[in-house]
Amino acid sequence: MRRMRIYLDTSVISHLDAPDTPEKMRDTIELWDVLARNTSLEVVISRVVLQEVADCPEPKRSFMVNQLKQIRREVVPRTDEAARLAEKYMTYGVLSPKHYNDLLHIALASLNRCNIIASWNFRHFVNYKTMDGVNAVHLIDGYEPIRIASPSMIIGELDNE
Repeated sequence: MRRMRIYLDTSVISHLDAPDTPEKMRDTIELWDVLARNTSLEVVISRVVLQEVADCPEPKRSFMVNQLKQIRREVVPRTDEAARLAEKYMTYGVLSPKHYNDLLHIALASLNRCNIIASWNFRHFVNYKTMDGVNAVHLIDGYEPIRIASPSMIIGELDNE
C-alpha cells in the first residue's frame, strides 16, 4: 500500500503561530507533531510554498523556516506541466487568474501524487466549488482525484485509522 502523501500549503505553516486563531493554531500544531513522528506519512511542499514563506515579513519568515526544519519533507519544483494544469483549472473556472498561485499549489500536489492538500484557506482551497472543479478537470484529463482538507479534518481522519 502506498504511503499517504500530504501537500502543505503555506497557510498551514503560517498557522503554527497564529494566536489570533487559537483553535486553528492548536490543530496545526497537533498535525505538525503527527507529521514529525509518523513515518507512514510523506510531507510534500513546493518551491512555490518556499517562495511564499520567503516573502513573509520577519519575524514570521524565520519562525516558518525553522518550523519547516522540524519535519521530513519533499520539496517539489514548479514545472511547465504544473503551469499548464493550473491554466486548465482557470479555463474551467475553478478560480480566477488572480488566484493563480493557489491553482499552482493544487496542480503541484496533484502531479506529485499527493492524496490530500492541507490548507486553512477556506475561500480558495477547502470548499466544494474548488474541490469539485479540480476533480472534474482530473476526471477529464485522467489525473487521480485529490482531497483538500483543513488540518482539523486531517487530524480527525488520522485518529480514526
